[in-house]
Amino acid sequence: MTMLSRYLPRVEFASYEDFLANFRVEVPAGFNFAYDVVDERAALTPDARALVWCDPGGREASFTYAELKAWSDRAANVFAAAGVRKGDAVMLVLKRRFEFWFALLGLHKLGAVTIPATHLLRVKDIVYRVQSAEVRMILGVGEPGLLAQIDEAAAQCPGLRVKALVGGAREGWLDFSEALGRAPSRFPRPTGAAAAGGDDPMLIYFTSGTTGLPKMVLHDFTYPLGHIVTARYWQNVPEGGLHLTVADTGWAKAAWGKIYGQWLCGCAVFVYDMGGFVAKDLLDVVARHRVTSFCAPPTVYRYLIKEDLAGWDLSALRWCTVAGEPLNPEVYQQWLAATGVRLMEGYGQTEAVVLAATWPWLEPKPGSMGKPSPGWGVDLVDETGVPVEVGEEGQIVLRTGDGRPLGMFRGYHRDEALTSRVWHDGVYSTGDIAWRDEDGYLWFVGRADDVIKSSGYRIGPFEVESALLEHPAVLECAVTAVPDADRGQVVKATIVLAKGRTASPELTRELQAHVKKVTAPYKYPRVVEFVAELPKTISGKIRRVEIRDRDR
Repeated sequence: MTMLSRYLPRVEFASYEDFLANFRVEVPAGFNFAYDVVDERAALTPDARALVWCDPGGREASFTYAELKAWSDRAANVFAAAGVRKGDAVMLVLKRRFEFWFALLGLHKLGAVTIPATHLLRVKDIVYRVQSAEVRMILGVGEPGLLAQIDEAAAQCPGLRVKALVGGAREGWLDFSEALGRAPSRFPRPTGAAAAGGDDPMLIYFTSGTTGLPKMVLHDFTYPLGHIVTARYWQNVPEGGLHLTVADTGWAKAAWGKIYGQWLCGCAVFVYDMGGFVAKDLLDVVARHRVTSFCAPPTVYRYLIKEDLAGWDLSALRWCTVAGEPLNPEVYQQWLAATGVRLMEGYGQTEAVVLAATWPWLEPKPGSMGKPSPGWGVDLVDETGVPVEVGEEGQIVLRTGDGRPLGMFRGYHRDEALTSRVWHDGVYSTGDIAWRDEDGYLWFVGRADDVIKSSGYRIGPFEVESALLEHPAVLECAVTAVPDADRGQVVKATIVLAKGRTASPELTRELQAHVKKVTAPYKYPRVVEFVAELPKTISGKIRRVEIRDRDR
């Protein structure tokens, strides 16, 4: 019996109820994904493809599990030669370069703590992350603008010992690509105190900080096993398939869809190293490479359905998933009509894996996140912690009295006070509001801070935003509350207009009437503001708090 077969769960379940009651994952002692999955697959199926990469310039590369083992061993040797040891923090700013996977696995083998980061960071963002996590080394993609930002930040961070880059050379920087080429292709698994796995720190993600400074979300080496449910039962990746998740490696979504669960299930990962998003180009590569499963946020699907999808052969595409924000039903229907493939929604956080989803046994309800994941104790409670009834809104909480679920974070790194504030007495509060329908499906309302209370009504911003986005004049929008003497709060819509549209009182009235028509009349925006762009975090999430603060 191989290591893989020991802890992979039973694949087929008769129903959602069977799945919820009987899904289990065995966690081996000292589990380390790089050794126990990638190297194990390299031994069992060395020639099976694991990673397929391409870019808009026509360059392509493909790597087998045996090649990944060799390159990750080389990477571990390069990091070790640079002075990286078990427990050291290393930041990776590699966009979608295939070297990211070599580096990540190499750091796992060393037992270092990996901090994936986006190339959109500015000097102050880099300084904050390096100082907060005591980063010892940064490995970045060789783009002059990014490297200059890192150089400026490094001058303020004496603890940062090594700067390295791929795809170029720069004075004072380690040429990681060149070092990889000459490093030994074998890195023996450490033993004793140097061995890394199990509950050792493995990964830190800085959250996007929509309401404050980013928090450090710490995961240990068991975290990848939590993504078996993400990949196998939500994304439905098949063994031998090819999965594409649209995400930069700097975000936690990459951990969901570009490595762990997919390789646990024996499915290859497809990476399109695009510069900017172009719907036609994305459709080209999906069709040409015969992608079998696909995951993207609703915004991507909104752009894809604007194309004539009949112009692409998408027959290999068997399963499509969507997350990041609730799905507009109109997008669901148009995608289904054009491709014959349903969009299966999911919900989770950087702090966890998929917490609820439209599982294979469920019929999708567009706009619903589906039903809870097994083993997570998902519940909805009111402000006093009492579970709410069907149809009532409540905060999503996770009941962890029986132990920390597999895939859940260990806490906010170096911030016990914040961890205790959201996770105490066996209950973790997500900060998200939802309601449950009579069939047990969950429906996202918004962040707790974003819910609007007007004339006794509770109004979630998503439903109003979804209604506005159905109007052809609206490109983007954010719905917030503004104080009102009579109603307490009223709904405000901050809108970015589509190209060729012009703001006017007539358009304001038209949009208000449109919202009244497609949702409850009391939810319509009494205040409408047209802007050139919306305030956003580095990860692209709308900062409604900034709009609210400005209005106050």
